[in-house]
Amino acid sequence: MKKSITYFEKPGKDNTEELIACVKERLEEDDIKYVAIASSSGESALKLYESLSDLDVTIVNCTHHMGFREPNKADISEEMRSKLEDLGVVTFMGSHALSATGRGITNKFGGFTPIDMIAASYRCICQGFKVCAEIGIMLADAGLIPVGEEIISIGGTAQGVDTAVVMTAANMTNVFEMKFHEVLAMPRP
Repeated sequence: MKKSITYFEKPGKDNTEELIACVKERLEEDDIKYVAIASSSGESALKLYESLSDLDVTIVNCTHHMGFREPNKADISEEMRSKLEDLGVVTFMGSHALSATGRGITNKFGGFTPIDMIAASYRCICQGFKVCAEIGIMLADAGLIPVGEEIISIGGTAQGVDTAVVMTAANMTNVFEMKFHEVLAMPRP
């Protein structure tokens, strides 16, 4: 089997449109039914929906937990969340699978946790790869994407999206059963 990978010269939001085009092209050649995307504001999730609206896929958005940047505040507005839900895109808001409590412990006491090591290992590929893995766990744990079925997971660096993989997600309790089958696009490190 031969597949191509799109490499971006640098990470970030400037890659969003081209990445979404890569995802659409991959979806048109297979029967993948779920696309997970990390979009804290919902803007990238909306762009993804607009591009894929003619395909029979379920799009699930994953955003930061409440209070990620500021206490009692969500990164995604209620208006955007409602707009996405009206289009059939569910938005999940929850703690990061590869940091969350571990980050709180590290911030208070220093050092690192085993979860920090897993996250750092994924970041060696690129930040977006870590995000793809993380939302795979989070959305599987929430029951919003299937375990044991290939999906496309989309992540990024700061704003926008720059990384997409075909993967089989796993629940947090079986994290090492997560599998990565293809890299569709990513920034070069």
